[in-house]
Amino acid sequence: MAADSDRIGIQEEKLTMMSGSFYIAKYGDLGSQGEDSHFICEEMQTIGVADGVGGWRMRSVDAGIYARQLMNNSLLATPLRLIHTVSHESLNVFSYVDAACCNIGDSGFMVIRQGAAIQITNSAILFQFSISVIKVAVEAGDIIIAGTDGLFDNLYESQISEIAVTGIEQSLHPGDVAWQVAQQAYNISMDKKAVTPFTQDSKMAGKWRIGGKRDDITVIVSCILHT
Repeated sequence: MAADSDRIGIQEEKLTMMSGSFYIAKYGDLGSQGEDSHFICEEMQTIGVADGVGGWRMRSVDAGIYARQLMNNSLLATPLRLIHTVSHESLNVFSYVDAACCNIGDSGFMVIRQGAAIQITNSAILFQFSISVIKVAVEAGDIIIAGTDGLFDNLYESQISEIAVTGIEQSLHPGDVAWQVAQQAYNISMDKKAVTPFTQDSKMAGKWRIGGKRDDITVIVSCILHT
């Protein structure tokens, strides 16, 4: 996800995106880096998250390797993209910008404004190999939550919003807020009686599955701020 600069009228007040993340691996194997991967590039005002396909583990394949390579290549490609999309104001973005997102598969994001989600794209509405490119107009005060299905399968958008907004209102760093969100997702994932978004999705698919879904959990929290 990256910010594309678009001047609106004569506004020249600039914004920045401050981000932090937290990751909880599904398996605690010695030496394992988990199956998810992500990056935060403050200089390029870009974040990325990738969900590893856990099913490959049954074939003794480390799905995390692909996820990490995907994120590394995405990070390397970011400057090339910005050369074509950012105006002569270099890496600065204006007070009304478009956040451009390319979504592939299970990972997703949501934009929170004034305590409510104004844009939601998560694994519940995307197929494994679907690709969508989305632009969302963001402004100062917005909170962007990006994560893998370990987050969105276990917490409803309202739960995520409540934790994130409360944390930001308490002036916590986005990384600390990401920890709070990830920890709550983990707690639910271990609750065998929890009713979750994954529960509802399973029911719609003709299967009834009660309880949290154990999975790798990656959370990135970004705040849109005045510079």
